[in-house]
Amino acid sequence: MRRPRHRPPQEPGWDVVSDPDCNVHCSSPDQRVYVGFLPESPAAACGELWHSTSRGRTAQPGWHQSFGPDTPAQAVAGFLAALLSSPSRYCPCI
Repeated sequence: MRRPRHRPPQEPGWDVVSDPDCNVHCSSPDQRVYVGFLPESPAAACGELWHSTSRGRTAQPGWHQSFGPDTPAQAVAGFLAALLSSPSRYCPCI
């Protein structure tokens, strides 16, 4: 069985950086959304492979979503596709 390839967001303006440990860090153009594929992080040892976070406005907290190694790649890809394609991805509550 072929293993799915993990791909970071490929949208224009997103910063994509790989570190020496093969973790991939992505930031949105406005730096409010972060997506990380972190197979070599301490969190991965605890079952968290993908991390997505959003900074809130002013003092309001944002949100955090993580996915473990048993999450189907299609589910992570669907989450990221919805995040990137939604014109209102920044909820007024954050």
